[in-house]
Amino acid sequence: MSLREAVATGFERAGVIDTDRLRRTTDLAWPRIVTGFSIMSKHAVDVAIVGWAVGTNAVAGLAFAFAYWSVAKFVGLGFAGGTVSVVSRRYGADEKEEASTAVAQSIYISLIAVSPFVLGYVALATQLVNVFDAEPAVAEAGAVYLAVVAPALAFEFLNLTGSRTYAGVGDTFTPMVVRVAGAVLNVVLSMAFVLGFGMGIVGVALGTLLSVAFVTVVLSWGMTGHDYPFPGMKPCPTPLTMSSVAPDIRTAKQILGVSLPFVGRKVADMLVIFPLLWVASTFGPVVVAGFEVGRRIRGLLSSFNWGFAMASSAIVGQELGEGNTEEAVRYGASILRLSVLVYCTAAVAVLLLAEPIASFFVTEPSEVQQAAVFVRVAAVSAVALGANGAITGSLLGAGDTRWPFAASLVGQYLFALPVAVAGLLTPLGVTSLYIAFVVGYVVPAIANYRRFRRRDWLSDVRTRDGSEDIAAAETTSDSA
Repeated sequence: MSLREAVATGFERAGVIDTDRLRRTTDLAWPRIVTGFSIMSKHAVDVAIVGWAVGTNAVAGLAFAFAYWSVAKFVGLGFAGGTVSVVSRRYGADEKEEASTAVAQSIYISLIAVSPFVLGYVALATQLVNVFDAEPAVAEAGAVYLAVVAPALAFEFLNLTGSRTYAGVGDTFTPMVVRVAGAVLNVVLSMAFVLGFGMGIVGVALGTLLSVAFVTVVLSWGMTGHDYPFPGMKPCPTPLTMSSVAPDIRTAKQILGVSLPFVGRKVADMLVIFPLLWVASTFGPVVVAGFEVGRRIRGLLSSFNWGFAMASSAIVGQELGEGNTEEAVRYGASILRLSVLVYCTAAVAVLLLAEPIASFFVTEPSEVQQAAVFVRVAAVSAVALGANGAITGSLLGAGDTRWPFAASLVGQYLFALPVAVAGLLTPLGVTSLYIAFVVGYVVPAIANYRRFRRRDWLSDVRTRDGSEDIAAAETTSDSA
């Protein structure tokens, strides 16, 4: 019996998930998990290299810069969600030329949408970072990083469009390989620029910029119909051609119609990071750095959700589409149990290794201790994040998008933010941030689980318009 068969048998005997459901789930999930880890590692690597080579003030500055990056990133995710919806439906209807036209319109929309962010971040980096009232050294580090890395957003928007196009035609392996290669290149370039050429925070930003641009170039090769030399990688079956790149207002409106509501929901969901960072900044750069290290670790752990949420959304949606309501519920429950088990295992490992993990990002003993606390808190909160991601995937598979969004807003704005602010008004102090770190994910997990158990989400199964992609993006809001 192979290791995979032994694990599957163990899961089935323990009542976690049966063998057939596990196989179907993991076949869908693993490429997205690897892709998620590759993408989430980009900023984690930047923080680690900066922490070692430049210092804690620079890490705190990166935290402020990443907040602005996230705003733009989720706008890009929203438009990419529209891309996968329109492309997948046209491709499924064997309308390949029309699908190619949709890809071209998505590229135009992405370039138009990202331009204000790139220009604004380059021109106003100092003013934007100063919003947090940070110490001068912290603000300078954040502004430098934001200004240099801002052009990478244009490439990232194109990468999101390309990878979601591949997802829309059922190929998650090709973008996974490209993203992994980009993540490795980011490490190599950043270390070379910082440790080899002494470029400091500018070198880290350049490493990110060039590695993201590399991903764009490699994805473009397949997106224009060219074969890859790497086994398993395929050219996109809806390639960009001279006939497909002409502007098409009708298709552009269709993509915008699907994308804009999602853009608004995701941006509203993640804007809470700004007041949370402001609260953290009142306790000094060491706390901000620790807060950011915790977010990076939780971001890496969220990679599992990239796979489990997408698999839950896709499988539940497919079963509901075939009229198999009870099987859809069983799949949702099974993937939830699997996700919780995986996250509990990962959380225990992170808890045991909290200080060594923190030491990858900061160096001074007092800084390591503070960062280690946030790492432990991140590990605990990740269990709730994992449970919520799997449940949300099931709800989205049924077309229930409003409840998960509302639950997320309640958790972040009515629980996490007030708790964090309480630290400024009571003796709780920094402890309030630890509590906020956890409660912001526990509350929506409980609310969504109650809805899942009561089966309210089955009462009105809606059209799924890109639910698979939305489910994957829903789980990355904290870390992107």
